[in-house]
Amino acid sequence: MWAGTTSVDFSLAQLIQVIILLSSGGKNGGGYEASKYVVIALHGGILLLHAILNSLPISWLSFFGQFAAAWNVLDNGKGINNRFYIFVLGLLMSQYTLTGYDASAHMTEETKDADKNGPKGIISAIGISIIAGWGYILGITFAVSDIPNLLNPDNDAGGYAIAEIFYRAFKSRYGNGAGGIICLSIVAVAIFFCGMSSITSNSRMAYAFSRDGAMPFSKFWHKVNKQEVPINAVWLSAVIAFCMALTSLGSLVAFQVMVSIATIGLYIAYALPIFLRVTLARQSFTPGPFNLGRYGVVLGWIAVLWVATISVLFSLPVEYPITKETLNYTPVAVGGLLIVVVSWWILSARHWFKGPVTNINSEPF
Repeated sequence: MWAGTTSVDFSLAQLIQVIILLSSGGKNGGGYEASKYVVIALHGGILLLHAILNSLPISWLSFFGQFAAAWNVLDNGKGINNRFYIFVLGLLMSQYTLTGYDASAHMTEETKDADKNGPKGIISAIGISIIAGWGYILGITFAVSDIPNLLNPDNDAGGYAIAEIFYRAFKSRYGNGAGGIICLSIVAVAIFFCGMSSITSNSRMAYAFSRDGAMPFSKFWHKVNKQEVPINAVWLSAVIAFCMALTSLGSLVAFQVMVSIATIGLYIAYALPIFLRVTLARQSFTPGPFNLGRYGVVLGWIAVLWVATISVLFSLPVEYPITKETLNYTPVAVGGLLIVVVSWWILSARHWFKGPVTNINSEPF
């Protein structure tokens, strides 16, 4: 879960660096190119702001979330020539975009009528992403003309393709790229709110795990302040996300290994309870007031099979020839994490973990 936050906020830090580069003249015009140390400092500053915002009462977070939804509406592999293969790899970005809708589930303890509004939040998040994302992708696609030049590290944006698309589109039509920089700034604000929501989701998961005694020093992490905010879990999430990004200073390969599980790891986590629902718990599961009715099992199997498929596809090489720099380390990262988790369960956790701790009275009022 922290890998996702790291990748979102680190990408925002990189985008801010590119905006500064273009605003100061671009790479070919003597613009300022930030070092990796400046980028990591930007990353730390972004996480600090996110931690501060997530320390506010939930009513403030609700306002920022609604504003972010409105703002978002405003808002290929080298050496691989097989078009179908490139299309399959391109699905990764779509899957990455549609992660995070589980945040509605993590916030249910702070949601009125959570058994109904939680699922509605998930569906509305997907709907908004599809509509706004489709329009955004169409616009970007029609603006693409010279792909090799977009990826060229010597272009004005320093090889940052999306930034180069915006910048070149306005510069070629109006004589300067100011409009492109404004568009990139709008994207940056959207990513900022995405990172804020990611910290919110991380902190609620850390709170839930620690409440159930499943984390080291659980008593400390599941404490809440007077505004009912799991303040310690919020700052833990920000610190861990920053520490994960520090690996980029030594090796981008190591950093990419750590964040590679952000998409596949999340989808495997999504699929496991669905798989158990349609197999072991098929007869004993009690549906809530918001359910899929007779289509639930069929759609559940479709979801499980889809996750199994993309888990294989996204473990394939994304660039040839394969070297230690181009190797797709996703299966190594996910497999290694799976071995650690299963080993921990067999050797320790199964002896003391009793399942989620209820904090409401099961008796009717």
